[in-house]
Amino acid sequence: MSTTDIQTIRADFPILSRKVYDRPLVYLDNAATTQKPLCVLDAMREEYLNVNANVHRGVHYLSQQATDLHEAARERVRRFIGAAKSEEVVFTRGTTEAINLVASSMSELMSEGDEVIVSEMEHHSNIVPWQLAAARKGIRLRVLPINDRGELVAGALQQLLTPRTRLVSITHVSNVLGTVNPVEDIIATAHRHGVPVMVDAAQSAPHLPLDVQAMGCDFLALSGHKMYGPTGIGVLYGREEWLDRLPPYQGGGEMIDTVSFDHTTFERPPLKFEAGTPDYVATHGLAVAIDYIERIGLERIAAREHDLTTYCMERLRTIPGMRLIGEAADKASVVSFLVGDIHHLDMGTLLDRLGIAVRTGHHCAQPLMTRLGILGTVRASFALYNTRDEVDALVEAIDRVRKMF
Repeated sequence: MSTTDIQTIRADFPILSRKVYDRPLVYLDNAATTQKPLCVLDAMREEYLNVNANVHRGVHYLSQQATDLHEAARERVRRFIGAAKSEEVVFTRGTTEAINLVASSMSELMSEGDEVIVSEMEHHSNIVPWQLAAARKGIRLRVLPINDRGELVAGALQQLLTPRTRLVSITHVSNVLGTVNPVEDIIATAHRHGVPVMVDAAQSAPHLPLDVQAMGCDFLALSGHKMYGPTGIGVLYGREEWLDRLPPYQGGGEMIDTVSFDHTTFERPPLKFEAGTPDYVATHGLAVAIDYIERIGLERIAAREHDLTTYCMERLRTIPGMRLIGEAADKASVVSFLVGDIHHLDMGTLLDRLGIAVRTGHHCAQPLMTRLGILGTVRASFALYNTRDEVDALVEAIDRVRKMF
């Protein structure tokens, strides 16, 4: 992208022009949440002002109009991820709820001693739901190891798969390391053993093209707020035959066919998994965010973010005492680091006073921190609106903080 392109894009995000502590904001916490373009905010405001009515239930005009926008958003998501049918798109509150849905419903089909495989680099959202299911159903959680570069150990999945394996649930991109996992190979290996695969795409959806049919996954989860959309909305993709098999996650209105005090029958997917009033305004906001991403082009976004990530790592290596955490050969726009003996919280706090917004801590990946032998990291994560000048500001600020210690 040209400098003009970037300035045009940045103008879509007014928050990027504000100051913190009388310094220009350098926002590098995009893996936690991205900023929202005006088109998304305007679309949601317009719907609340003019099309606010509960969906699916009303015969009146506003309800039908809101329903049309809601279902158009479902179709927009279907095209974005390459699903075969819009019925395979379930709206959730985010990736966390999507994984919880699968863990809760899938475990109902499991027996004591059955196994679920995850990896050492998973977010807590892809660990804790399975532990809850394990406590309830007696299933076993097995863990794919990583090497010191932050990559999955080659061949480990083949060794972990057993006749009792019922699911592999794996992150596409690590929120700490930036590692891009070879999900197509993982899926192919699991499928040769008749094992379905769930992909956590929270960190890949804003950066990499997704095609669930080409990928071959059985489930995929993503969050709207990490891809320039609103908070509180996410997606679970489920292959039709799996959504048909799984029992409902929650009960209530909208997801039922018939109800009596003796017996209830359920709607077909996706409504079977969407109890209660959905956030129909947020689904529209998500659709507009996807439009925004695709107008710019995911390939262009990925290329720009790759440049920023590479440039950032090159610049950081010039700082004395710098330790980069995660140097996988295939890496997305996340850079985690530590500097000498400086505590990550101290570094992040002082960077904040210099106008640099980064994330510190264990990043909801404590088992990964244990594997790496550290308590946490400082994490800079990039989005389509970041610049090399902001990378320079980060590096200069880190070096300034280093000299304070």
